[in-house]
Parts: sequence; structure tokens; C-alpha cells
Amino acid sequence: MKSGTSVKQRILVADDDLSILEAITLILELDTYLVETVSDAKVQEKVLTFHPDLILLDIWMSGGDGREICRTLKEDTKLRSIPIIMISASKDVEMSAKEAGADDFIAKPFEMDELLMKVAHHLQKLK
Repeated sequence: MKSGTSVKQRILVADDDLSILEAITLILELDTYLVETVSDAKVQEKVLTFHPDLILLDIWMSGGDGREICRTLKEDTKLRSIPIIMISASKDVEMSAKEAGADDFIAKPFEMDELLMKVAHHLQKLK
């Protein structure tokens, strides 16, 4: 690796809608992030193997509630510092997402620029 070349930041995207996963992955990879996806509630297992810098987490996951997954991750001392941005088609759940420990919230459908801005904002805070 050349000096000045930075390591790609790692983002885990958890959503049970495969078209959403594909769209978010494409957006983030074009913005030079390294992306892994999970389409079921086995988010914590993926976190432990992928070691993401940030997690985009759908609230309504098949096999589990994203808010419970968020709570579990935030209760783990080794994982709680990972920013979690929760995503939902329902704006009504933003408050419960924050109560579960989410660092931010994005309502579907979202603008690509809004997604990239929020991701960059939370990753910048880690530096």
C-alpha cells in the first residue's frame, strides 16, 4: 500500500429486502466503502466476523426486530462504539430507534445524498 492510501472503512448493511441491500451496497461501494450485507436477524454474528466501522440496520427484519438487535449490540462493551444508523419505511418509529440506542435514523425512501452524508458524519466522528 502506498503511503497516503487509506484503508477502506467497513459498513455492514442489514435489511431483509434484497433490492434495498443491492441499492445501498452500490451507493456505498461507489463512494469507496467496503460493504458486507446480512438479510436476516443474524447481525451480531456478522458484526463479529466482519468488524464494521458502521452499521446500517433496518428496523423490521425477518426473524427479529432491529431495535432489539441494536439494543443487544449497544449493551456489548466491545461493540457499543460502532455507530448504528437505523432505517425504516415508517417515520413513526424514529423515537423508538433512538431509545434502542441508534445513533441516527433514516426514513425510506431516502435520498442517496442523505445516506452518504449521515454515513460520512458518523464515520468522521470515529477518527
